[in-house]
Amino acid sequence: MYSAGDVRVEDREDPTIIDPTDAVIRLTATCICGSDLWPYRGIEPADHQVMGHEYVGVVEEVGDEVTTIKPGDFVVGSFVISDNTCEICRAGFQSKCVHAEFVAQIGTQAEKARIPYADGTLVATPGEPDADLVPALLAASDVLGTGWFAADAAQAGPGKTVAVVGDGAVGLMAILAAKHLGAERIIAMSRHPERQKLARHYGATDIVTERGDEGVARIKELTGGLGAHSVVEAVGTQESFMQAVGATRGGGHLGYVGVNYDVTIPGIQLFFAGIHTLGGPAPVRRYLPELIRMIWDRTIDPGLVFDLTLPLERAAEGYQAMDERRATKVLLTL
Repeated sequence: MYSAGDVRVEDREDPTIIDPTDAVIRLTATCICGSDLWPYRGIEPADHQVMGHEYVGVVEEVGDEVTTIKPGDFVVGSFVISDNTCEICRAGFQSKCVHAEFVAQIGTQAEKARIPYADGTLVATPGEPDADLVPALLAASDVLGTGWFAADAAQAGPGKTVAVVGDGAVGLMAILAAKHLGAERIIAMSRHPERQKLARHYGATDIVTERGDEGVARIKELTGGLGAHSVVEAVGTQESFMQAVGATRGGGHLGYVGVNYDVTIPGIQLFFAGIHTLGGPAPVRRYLPELIRMIWDRTIDPGLVFDLTLPLERAAEGYQAMDERRATKVLLTL
C-alpha cells in the first residue's frame, strides 16, 4: 500500500530462512481483512507498506530448530507470531507472546512468506485439503479465530442470550461460534440483507437493525429489560463500543475484538455498567488445532464468509469492493 487508497501488486525478493526457528511457505490462498481498510482509508499511516496477515499454504523450507512441521505440510497460521512456550502463551494468550509480532509486518498478500517461530505459529492440517476446504481453513487464520475468541470472551454458552454488534466477517464468525458453543438465542445487529441471511445461516435467531441508544433499547426489549448475557463488539467505533456496553446486562460479559481508534470510554459509564470485559488481539493460536479439526470434519464452514474471489494481481479491486461494502470479505487466489 503506497498510501491511502493506493494498492499495487509488485515483485519483491523471495523470502529465505534467517533464523533456525523460521519456515518459508508458499501460499495457497490469502485474503483482505476489515482491519486492512484502516490504512486504506487513511486512519492508519501507509507508506509503501506490505499488506496481509491471513494465510494458508505449503511449507517449502524450515530452519534447523523447527520440529512440528516439515516441507510439504499444508499449514494454517495465526495472524500473530508466537513461540507458544512462554508463560503468556501457556496461559492461552499467544497474541501477547513475549516474541509477538504481527504478521501484517511480514505481508502475506503474497506468493511466499517467511514465518518466524514456525513451531509456535503454524499448525499442519491432517493432509492435503480438498480445494473446497481452503477458504474455510483460511478463515481460521484470523476472522474465525477472532470471532471464536470474542464469543468465548463473552462467555457464550448454553442458556445464554448473545448479542453481536457488527455484521462483518468477524461478527458473522462470532455468531457461528456462539451457536457452536450452545447459545440459546443469538441477536445479530445488522442492516444489510445479504449479511442478515448469512447471520441466520450461522445461527442468529433475531435481527436488530437499530443502532446506538435505539439499538440498546431494542436489545433490552428483547431480553425482558435486562440486556444480553453475552455481547460481542466486532466493529471498533465509538458508537458500536458504547452500544455493546449498553447492551450487556449487569454481571454479563463483553468480548471486544473490533480494532478501535479514537474510542473513548467514559469511566463512570463503564463503572456503573457492572460488566466483565475481555478483548484485544485474538489468541488465534489457542484455538487453531480445534478449529482445523472441526473444519476438516466439516462440522463448521466458515468459508462462506468470502463473497468475492479475485486473483492476487487484482487485489486493489478487492480493497475497493470491501471499502464500498460491496463485499464482506475478499479471498485472493495464487
